[in-house]
Amino acid sequence: INAEYMEAVVSTQSTWEAVVSTQSTWEAVVSTQSTWEAVVSTQSTWARLPRKTHRGLRKVACIGSWHPARVAYSVARVGQYGYHHRTELRKKIYMVGDGVVGEDGKKNYKSATTEHDLTEKSITPMGGFPHYGEVLQDFLMVKGSVPGCKKRPITLRKPLHTPTTTAAKEEVKLKF
Repeated sequence: INAEYMEAVVSTQSTWEAVVSTQSTWEAVVSTQSTWEAVVSTQSTWARLPRKTHRGLRKVACIGSWHPARVAYSVARVGQYGYHHRTELRKKIYMVGDGVVGEDGKKNYKSATTEHDLTEKSITPMGGFPHYGEVLQDFLMVKGSVPGCKKRPITLRKPLHTPTTTAAKEEVKLKF
């Protein structure tokens, strides 16, 4: 029974409108890179060297013998300490937009039309988004910023705690 259900769910293609509604609040879970280098003592089980050490104390005292004349892969070195998992709370969805290319293959540049601005235009600014390009697929417009690198997947999940603030309950109408 479970295999049949999973096959039915996976084989159907869902849209953003079926999953996400406007004016709803979600949480964004992303993987980012840090901008700092982790020293050896934070990465592994190495202890700090004594205070009077000449060229720094958060290092490995000996990185290997004279021969072989290279550093082994197993020696702890300074470097980035992996990816960093970030969760941002209370991301309000302002708009669920349609892509430029429809199901019939025709281009539709009406994704940024609102009640106040009836101009037929797409969400992509002139020249495209920096380091991304033109938005062709369906998109979500979210309040604020979402951390992470460009073109990296973002996981949206329902909030663990239901937002009860007035900002979460306020209905926003876009005027651009």
